[in-house]
Amino acid sequence: MKPLLLALLTLPGVFAEPPAVEVRRLPPGAVQPVAITEAGGDVHLVWLQGEPKAADVYYQKLPGGRTNGSAPIRVNHQPGSAIAIGTIRGAQIAIGRQGRIHLAWNGSSAVQSPANAGVALWYTHGDETGRAFEPERNLMGKTVALDGGASVAADPDGRVYVVWHAAPDADHHAETARRVFLARSTDDGKTFAAERPVSPPNGACGCCGLRSATDRSGNLLVLYRSAPAVDQRDMTLLVSRDQGTTFLPVLTDPWPTGQCPMSSAACVAGPAGVGLAWETKGQVFGSFGTPAAKAFTPAIVIAPTRGSKHPALASNAAGESLAVWSEGTGWQKGGQVAWRSLDTAGRLVGETTIAPGLPVWSSPAAFARDDGRFVVLF
Repeated sequence: MKPLLLALLTLPGVFAEPPAVEVRRLPPGAVQPVAITEAGGDVHLVWLQGEPKAADVYYQKLPGGRTNGSAPIRVNHQPGSAIAIGTIRGAQIAIGRQGRIHLAWNGSSAVQSPANAGVALWYTHGDETGRAFEPERNLMGKTVALDGGASVAADPDGRVYVVWHAAPDADHHAETARRVFLARSTDDGKTFAAERPVSPPNGACGCCGLRSATDRSGNLLVLYRSAPAVDQRDMTLLVSRDQGTTFLPVLTDPWPTGQCPMSSAACVAGPAGVGLAWETKGQVFGSFGTPAAKAFTPAIVIAPTRGSKHPALASNAAGESLAVWSEGTGWQKGGQVAWRSLDTAGRLVGETTIAPGLPVWSSPAAFARDDGRFVVLF
């Protein structure tokens, strides 16, 4: 079963009216949802719940994206092994060969890792029954000072990629010395090679999350915020066309600032292209294209309101798209959720819609039902 990741597609044509959007709420205490859709239309959700500094990871499957989903199950075997504080370190999800679910998340200080004397980068995948998850494993073998959120991607040939940024060793903690590291599996996540740096030596913004995805051509994409200087935090897209062996920078969005914005991003791929979304200067930007052609559109402003953060992207089978993000959030401060539609060419249409009630330490997600309707989840 080939995965269909949520995407902003660059197809010709537009739709006259934005598709309908349904708002759904997570269970009380649940934060930071992430949604992904497989080729048959089933939606897979993951979120954090519980004590923010020692949270648990929950997973649920929604057939067709409808409300009659499976009962949520706790993923992590070690209680309190995830962290919700900061909003950018939550669990990430990918679909691999034969529909296997892969998850990765930043560990909490409540569960120390003996391998690197600190918090762990946890990974797990669904077991053979498809109804539970294997015990989580720490993939950090030599890197230290894990901070901003990690990511996971997978392809239909059994490759699994877990990426994070960290210090290469205990003597190089400066942001300008941080690198993006990759741990790669070729056997559906059963084993991983030791992590290795894949980003240029231009630093990584310590408290910012990164995102990864694979497209249908087998390209691996990693979108992260570099830190080439103490007063520079640039969004950078890396693309590997050889299954994670080598990487080239394809897109850069400069941001002269000396303060870490604690941002997250979206990097999602589908049959006709890739959608990216990120924060710069308090606004959310987007770009769309095809890694194989090394071509991405000039960035557009998706969310012009200052204080817009944590974008997510979704697309239905017709190529109609939805961008969703948070507004007004801060440290120990909730906010509101905003969303806007895009046509099949990645152009904004309609007006921005706002919904209040985004909890502290949370961010929104979006997905499309099998009937083409969109769902905003928070």
